[in-house]
Formats: sequence, structure tokens, C-alpha cells
Amino acid sequence: MTVEVVQRCLKPLAILLLALPLMAASDQVRILQSNAAGDRVHIIDPVTNKVVGEITGLEAVHGVTASPDGSRIYVSSEADDTLDVADAKTLQVIKKIPLSGRPNNIAISPDGRRVYVGIREKVGNNPGVADVIDTTSLSKVKSIRTEGPVHNLYVTPDGKNVVAGDASSGGYVSVLDTQTDAPAWSIQLGASIRPMTMSKNPDGSTRSLFVQVGDYHGFVVVDFKTRKEVTRIALPKLPPGKIPIPTGSAESHGMAVTPDQKTLVVCSRLNNALYSYSLPDLKLLG
Repeated sequence: MTVEVVQRCLKPLAILLLALPLMAASDQVRILQSNAAGDRVHIIDPVTNKVVGEITGLEAVHGVTASPDGSRIYVSSEADDTLDVADAKTLQVIKKIPLSGRPNNIAISPDGRRVYVGIREKVGNNPGVADVIDTTSLSKVKSIRTEGPVHNLYVTPDGKNVVAGDASSGGYVSVLDTQTDAPAWSIQLGASIRPMTMSKNPDGSTRSLFVQVGDYHGFVVVDFKTRKEVTRIALPKLPPGKIPIPTGSAESHGMAVTPDQKTLVVCSRLNNALYSYSLPDLKLLG
């Protein structure tokens, strides 16, 4: 099996949904849903909207991803402080890898050789770390310092960097070098980092980071090359007579760039709506 990973970040209550098109031998697409309350991962057919499989034997699951060849599914467990590895055919857990602390979201390198796990607490003298898991030995090989406890993290399209978001009010985005397994640079955005996504240049290198932050109904744009904030774009307000939905600090939560790199789609929890922006000029499409 080969796997193409596309992300849709939705987090109602304790359930995290990641859309992972799983291109199996039959070219079927599957969604993996980590269910923290149910202590399991659901495998869903997006055509029928039915659960077609489950991974059990887990506890307080959070992040989930799959290997590029579709042979394994990786799940972070907040209860056990482990990265749990399941066989994608049998749906049985084959390994529980100890981590540095309580994990949140995870990401895998394009070649499938490394899984990166965000640790949402201080580790030793480090304000936060991203654990590096070798998928051949199925062991933790390093912990890379970040500027804060990590909630969300992503691998850039070219696989050269990991982008980790600070869950605390410090609001750091830490960029890590995957070749050296060391911090590369960081930028402080002033509020807890929520979901992120990125656009890429024609050569595959990262062009822009789009970052949602706490208590802001919109997103921040960061130029990846200059390592500077470019602008902040507020999402539309509801028309008169419409009442926003109380959401706490996560007013804008979930975003993705379309595969053709032409559109940024942003989720507004406050307005219960999705908005589309053209790329690279970021004009509101609707």
C-alpha cells in the first residue's frame, strides 16, 4: 500500500479527526479517527461514512498518522506516554514505544523513516521537545528542544523541517532541521499555537506558514524563507442577526492548502463555517 497524507483538523470535544487517504491495494481511501474518549482509532470509509475497522488496546489516544506505504499506523497515547504502532492489516498493536513525556500530535517524514512526536510538557531543562522515532528499530533516537510544550507539529512538504507549535501562551513556532535533528529557528506569535498548514514553491520547498493562534478569529502568515511574520488575516464576521458559537480560545481551528497550491481553506468554529482564500494573494473567495 502507498499512502498520501492530507489533513483536515477538526477537534470536537475529545475527538481528533485526521483525514488520511490510505491508498491500499484496492485504491481505497480511508479516514483514521483517534477517539480519546473511546480509547481506540476508528477506520472510516469516506464513501459510505461507515466504520470499517478499529484499533483497540489503546488509552487516551491523541495523534494518528500512517506510514507512506500504508503498512503501519502510529498513534500517540497520553495515558501511557507512548507511541503505539499498529499493523495496518491486522489492526493489532505490535509495539509501544516509550516517550519523553505526555504526547500530543505526531507527523511522519515523507520517506517513512522517522515519526516526530510533540511532547506537551517540559522535559528536563527544555521548555518542550519533539521526540524522534526511528521506524526501523521502533525506538526513540532523540529529543529535539523546542521553545515550548508542543501541541501540533508537521513535516514540511520537502521533508527538510519539522514545524512545532507551542501550546502555552508564549506562542512560539519552532522549526527543526530533520537532517541534523536540531533546532533551526523559531518565531514568537504571542498566543498559543493552534493548527498550522503550509504552502510550497514549485521546487517543493516551503513558501509560507499559515498559523492559527489562540483568541484570534483568523490566521497568521509567516514567510518561511525570511522567517518573519508577513500579516494577520481576520476571518469574516457574521451578518447581522447571526449569533457566533462560543468556542473558548480556539475561534479559528483547522486549515489546509489544496494539493494544487491554489487555495487555503480555513475553519471558523466561531461562525461554524469554512472560508477559502486564493493563493498566493490571499483574497477571500467565499
